[in-house]
Amino acid sequence: DGAWEAWSEWSVCSPECEHMRIRECTSPPPRNGGKFCEGPSQESENCTEGLCIQDRKPLHEIKPQNIENATDIALYSGLGAAVIAVAVIVIGVTLYRRSQSEYGVDVIDSSALTGGFQTFNFKTVRQGNSLLLNSSMQPDLTVSRTYSGPICLQDPIDKELMTESSLFNPLSDIKVKVQSSFMVSLGVTEHSEYHGKTHSGTFPHDNNKTFNPMHAKNKTAYIQNLSTLSKQSEMRATSVFGHLGGRLGIPNTGVSLLIPHGAIPEETSWEIYLAINQDESSLQLEGSEILLGPEVTCGPIEVMVSTPFALTIPHCADVNSEHWNIHLKKRKHPGKWEEVMSVEDETTSCYCLLDPYACHILLDSFGTYALIGEPLTDCSVKELKVAVFGCMSCNSLDYSLRVYCVDNTPYAFQDVISGERHQGGQLLEEPKLLHFKGNTFSLQISVLDIPPFLWRIKPFTACQEVPFSRVWRNNKQPLHCAFSLERYTPATTQLSCKICVRQVKGHEQILQIQTSILENERETITFFSHDDNSFPVQMGPQAFKIPYSIRQRICATFDTPSAKGKDWQMLAQKNSINRNLSYFATHHSPSAVILDLWEARHQHDGDLDSLACALEEIGRTQPQISKLTETQIEESNFSYSRQNGL
Repeated sequence: DGAWEAWSEWSVCSPECEHMRIRECTSPPPRNGGKFCEGPSQESENCTEGLCIQDRKPLHEIKPQNIENATDIALYSGLGAAVIAVAVIVIGVTLYRRSQSEYGVDVIDSSALTGGFQTFNFKTVRQGNSLLLNSSMQPDLTVSRTYSGPICLQDPIDKELMTESSLFNPLSDIKVKVQSSFMVSLGVTEHSEYHGKTHSGTFPHDNNKTFNPMHAKNKTAYIQNLSTLSKQSEMRATSVFGHLGGRLGIPNTGVSLLIPHGAIPEETSWEIYLAINQDESSLQLEGSEILLGPEVTCGPIEVMVSTPFALTIPHCADVNSEHWNIHLKKRKHPGKWEEVMSVEDETTSCYCLLDPYACHILLDSFGTYALIGEPLTDCSVKELKVAVFGCMSCNSLDYSLRVYCVDNTPYAFQDVISGERHQGGQLLEEPKLLHFKGNTFSLQISVLDIPPFLWRIKPFTACQEVPFSRVWRNNKQPLHCAFSLERYTPATTQLSCKICVRQVKGHEQILQIQTSILENERETITFFSHDDNSFPVQMGPQAFKIPYSIRQRICATFDTPSAKGKDWQMLAQKNSINRNLSYFATHHSPSAVILDLWEARHQHDGDLDSLACALEEIGRTQPQISKLTETQIEESNFSYSRQNGL
């Protein structure tokens, strides 16, 4: 039989507060069928005399199977920790690289192929999860920022580029069906086409009873369906006016003409026309001059009015006399233009009143006019409208994004809509305004935060750059750049990304895109037109916000000089007309000309309350003028309705 050898020395105290000793059955070992030694081969006990409480079983009680399980757990835990460590390292490196510079840039000189665009990858750290594709979520729509330095490096490497034809396709004109509150505010409506004679008649001034507001809760409410738009005719309006005067406008352009009462002789009628020049302009710009709005023609040129008419031309300048010299030019002969006046000039030949978005000009002769801006400093700013359209490509997996940057005038945006109708484009986000400085720095347009496992963008086209001169002097063709996106699978029907438009050393706008690429899943809201667009021609009393009887009373009161200074000059000042008052003094009724200018400025809102308040402040009219004015307008509408059987 076998016998135990002596116990070994006690081991070092373990973290479990135990130490152990072992012995072997080797003194002697069992031989020739002898019995193995009886008793344990190892022994353990608490090594702290009870000061440390054991949380585990003694080592001699651990079975071999438990040891195997513990080994497996340790192995898997180690692998999991390694995976987590690798992920943390990758994320850390990415964040570190982004922290070194706000934008990582890989620039390509592609101006030769893209008409001035330069293509490069454009990355920036943004908050928000780009994988959230729920169209009902309310995103961060706009971020504005000013930068102090350029971010692009020149790297003339030949890479895959977008062709010029895909960036600058010629666009044609269309008639627009409105489905966005933003379109309505611009006057872009269903009745965008008007061409033809309209003879005597009276139109009601208040036709917006059925206007539908847009609900901002759902992101899809911003979407405009342009697929049903029909082609628009020439940008021209014509009508016959008489002694009572009227208003003529080209819908969706912001261009209008106000013929005052008495401007046309009694028992006489003229066929008045108003048109926007869509052909190549003969206007030769000098130096740093730019065209701030459409080139407008009104006529007939051979006739003269007895009272100045008001021509309204929209403009895209951020008005500031310190940074801009804005002047009016008139075409005398084909190819020959002359300057009529500067906005800041003191002259009696005509009058210009520059509002934030339009210039109202009092003239006594018809012709072709253009509003010219000459920047005086690098701080001069023109406003750009940034809009994003999208549509499916021929390849069912491809989706095209087109980002437009055009002058902030209704006419310029009308041209954008015209082209998108032919390409089946959808407005993906309510357009934003970008202040573009005259500092000679370029414009950069990029697509950010594309869901990496759902979409991919064509290589090296994540960002495109437009030279300053093309943005600053762009007037005829809508400036845009196109991005081609591809789905990994047809099951992807939602698109979420950000469009970043920024000027180097300038301002930035970010548009959040969250939309369905399937037209049948897109919610559309139809908006009805304002009265100004439903009736591009208004004649007689209904063309004016101030009833004729009230107008006569105001003129009789303020045309008479007053020792207290409460005359037409005070009327002008209370209506924010503080410059070149000598122009009004040359007319038989200065108050009438001032009210004509008020009519031109307030053709959309007709804010009679503000006029009444101005009159009451002067103290030369009755406090009830506002109520009386509204009453007479309502009576005029009622009379019109009865005459027309409504």
